[in-house]
Amino acid sequence: MSPVESKTARFSIGQIVRHRIFPFRGVIFDVDPEFDNTDEWYESIPEEMRPRKDQPFYHLFAENAETEYVAYVSEQNLLPDEDGAPVRHPQIAEIFDGPVNGAYVLKESNLN
Repeated sequence: MSPVESKTARFSIGQIVRHRIFPFRGVIFDVDPEFDNTDEWYESIPEEMRPRKDQPFYHLFAENAETEYVAYVSEQNLLPDEDGAPVRHPQIAEIFDGPVNGAYVLKESNLN
């Protein structure tokens, strides 16, 4: 991929985001520059809702009203979360401090 074609992620690690369609929000803990999951996972998404593979995909410590889980979401389906409330996922404290000013900050021990 040439520099002109390279994609820049719109969201960053530690940012709190919410899904554009489904009622969940989460904290980004990793970013893939383009789809990097199984074909089985991709095919399980209803065709009319299936996102393009050539965009960033985000790994989230996610929560909805009932539970916490890990989600894998395309950039086109995410929006910044303006709620300001902390996300309750139990794994957040393992790698992040915060939230600070509406986002989580990587713990020093996790910085590369």
